[in-house]
Amino acid sequence: MDYLEFLSSKFKFTQAFGFELSPTLVHPMLKPHQRDLVCWAVRRGRAAVFAAFGLGKSLIQIEILRAIHNHDGGSVLVIAPLGVRLEFIRDAAKVGITFRFVRSSAEVTGPGFYLTNYESVRDGKLEVNLFTAVSLDEASVLRSYGSKTYQEFLTMFGDIKYRFVATATPSPNRHKELIHYAGFLGVMDTGQALTRFFQRDSSQAGNLTLYPHMEREFYLWMHSWAIFIQTPSDLGYSDERYALPEMTVRYHEVRAGSLGGRIDRDGQVRLVNDAALGLKDAAEEKRNSIVERVAKVAEIIAAASGDHFIVWHDLEAERHALNAAIDCMDVYGSQDMTERESRIMAFSDGRFQVLSTKPEIAGSGCNFQRFCHRAIFCGVGYKFNDFIQAIYRLQRFQQEHQVEIDIIYTETERAILAELQRKWVEDTQLRSRMSAIIRKHGLSTSGMEDELRRTIGVERRVESGENFSVALNDCTDEAARMEENSVDLIHTSIPFGNHYEYSPSYNDFGHNEDNAAFFRQMDYLTPNLLRVLRPGRIAAIHVKDRIQFGNVTGYGMPSVDPFHVDCIVHYRKHGFIYMGMITVVTDVVRENNQTYRLGWTEQCKDGSKMGVGSPEYILLFRKLPTDTATAYADVKVEKTKESYTRARWQVDAHAFWRSSVFVRRSTGFTWWGGSG
Repeated sequence: MDYLEFLSSKFKFTQAFGFELSPTLVHPMLKPHQRDLVCWAVRRGRAAVFAAFGLGKSLIQIEILRAIHNHDGGSVLVIAPLGVRLEFIRDAAKVGITFRFVRSSAEVTGPGFYLTNYESVRDGKLEVNLFTAVSLDEASVLRSYGSKTYQEFLTMFGDIKYRFVATATPSPNRHKELIHYAGFLGVMDTGQALTRFFQRDSSQAGNLTLYPHMEREFYLWMHSWAIFIQTPSDLGYSDERYALPEMTVRYHEVRAGSLGGRIDRDGQVRLVNDAALGLKDAAEEKRNSIVERVAKVAEIIAAASGDHFIVWHDLEAERHALNAAIDCMDVYGSQDMTERESRIMAFSDGRFQVLSTKPEIAGSGCNFQRFCHRAIFCGVGYKFNDFIQAIYRLQRFQQEHQVEIDIIYTETERAILAELQRKWVEDTQLRSRMSAIIRKHGLSTSGMEDELRRTIGVERRVESGENFSVALNDCTDEAARMEENSVDLIHTSIPFGNHYEYSPSYNDFGHNEDNAAFFRQMDYLTPNLLRVLRPGRIAAIHVKDRIQFGNVTGYGMPSVDPFHVDCIVHYRKHGFIYMGMITVVTDVVRENNQTYRLGWTEQCKDGSKMGVGSPEYILLFRKLPTDTATAYADVKVEKTKESYTRARWQVDAHAFWRSSVFVRRSTGFTWWGGSG
């Protein structure tokens, strides 16, 4: 294909993996908005249903899996948090489906409908490749297991044909989480998504900022594989019986157990404690203020003796203090799972008045709205998702009472509370934004293709002056215009595969799905680089290898994609002669701040899993001179020994440069080419 055809082929709208499902085949018990989402998800084959609390995510998942089971046969699986199992089985029975709960591969005895918990999959007890389709129910709870487990979990499902995610709290303000869902679904490689949409912070790993010019494209792209629906009216249906109850939030500030006098590890005395300084300080502040906070919990419950309450806490010490202060039933992590579930279901059915537990245990998937409309947070923290999940155990459709939320915090936790409130406002705004997109486009993506399609072509401009000429153009086209044997030196820093995107244009070399596609685009440029370079002269190509994290590769450890090796192979393929490589040594401390892969603590635990710093490279290639007998360039680069000393040459010939040396020397080069 020619170059324009290649650029046009870059546009790939999100691929569908499913099949058409007639709405008449969806169980009649489902509401119209639920039926539409089932048909949409089955057609996509890999999709995320981000439906607000009470819109029927369980029934939607059940019907999706029923349709796939009927179409493809085999076994289908729902993975759900502990405590949700009985609710899910009860919903499935309403539409005539029986799910079997299993904890290991040995319990999967043949085609059918299966249900398991996240722990069984995480711990390797259940092999997910036994199933044709898998749906992650309340997948956001994976964050509670820690980021490493969370990211590794979402890479286990690469061989499963049909994949789905269903949660009410996908945290639109946590972009990395959304990207990992896309990776799980096979929509886009997580590394490619990070490159395409986000600017990275060179001083802190994981700190992502959405490029302003990519913001609309990001949300439209998300809408092509994920549906954020807040009410049935988002899909054009009536909101009757789907009005959320009013909610009153009351904040109670209590005196901190200790206001100061703490001595840190360096011997510094802190005059005033501040829990906002970090997780360690926040946890210590919680421990120091348990008595005051639990007393406030008891006071609130005593003032409303007829109401049912759920008391959310974070620490085991808080649980013990609550048990001593109030009459409650507690649910905790080391309990037998059956006992946990029975207590949760008993509270859900109104059989006792006060439940005490952690959001990470009962904050996802549980429905408490039938008999409870009051919740008390015994403290505040940084985990916004756990907080909002816990809120929506009560503020759900079909809640008949005004929801009352009491939040207790200490005077030293004001900054933490302010951050929690900020995230709450931001979450609400972003959900409204996604609702606006679905109201505009519905469940169809046909109208979005033109909005997501990028530009092709550049309006060429040339600026010239004394000793310089600068062209704004696609460098592939510009190189084709240049005269043969007219360039004395080529020095460029090419995009490192799909690691960097510089513009919203298909001409951009960074806009490629993987390294193979990147080098296919380079195949249009490199022959002309060789053509325009004078015989015997140098092409100096700046590159850097790419770190592949274990949660992406499945290796469990960081590894290195040797991009500089691929570049050597590429340029040699097109006739360049490889002359050597300059290694530009970089700062490993700064690199570890960006990647967390060179930590001293991990090195001491097991040095065998550690690599080294990732330097940059200047790859040196030469175009053969006309006369290879002496191999001098057709136009030689000559120096006198008086002006260019032996000592200077011994420095320049060295294959290792410090990064500061590279910066000084590069100012003498002509930067030609670049992103495209």
